[in-house]
Amino acid sequence: MQITDKLAVSIHYILTDSNGKQLDSSRNEDPMVYLHGSGQIISGLENALSGKKVGDKFKTTIAPANAYGERREDMLQVVPMTMFEGMDKVEEGMQFHADASQGVNVVTVTKVDGNDVTIDGNHPLAGETLTFDVEVVDIRPATEDELSHKHIHGEGCNH
Repeated sequence: MQITDKLAVSIHYILTDSNGKQLDSSRNEDPMVYLHGSGQIISGLENALSGKKVGDKFKTTIAPANAYGERREDMLQVVPMTMFEGMDKVEEGMQFHADASQGVNVVTVTKVDGNDVTIDGNHPLAGETLTFDVEVVDIRPATEDELSHKHIHGEGCNH
């Protein structure tokens, strides 16, 4: 069976950045399971998986445009410390959920300067060229329930 839309696909992967630094891996865990064609994974990886079969192993390098996008300077914002009411301490590297025009977004504190807090709404991997070392471990038809919910249910699900 080849990977096409509406199939539940299980993969193992190792994710590295353009310097070869490992960012993530499923190798010592359950495989990641996703619904192909539903946009649950980055488009570059989903496109690279199309047509593959169980047992296929490959590496693919994905440009930012087909991963988490380019870094956007307009996603940086300086806000007053009062925006973090109830927090004992606000520090560089902390992440928060924030309402954005396209829904809830994760923002990262990049600088604290007195009462000014710089936040970054870019995805942490925005602007990165990513390499995935992938092994396809299972392909099966998605259930009607999974198709209607647009995600896989059970172990390894990515939702």
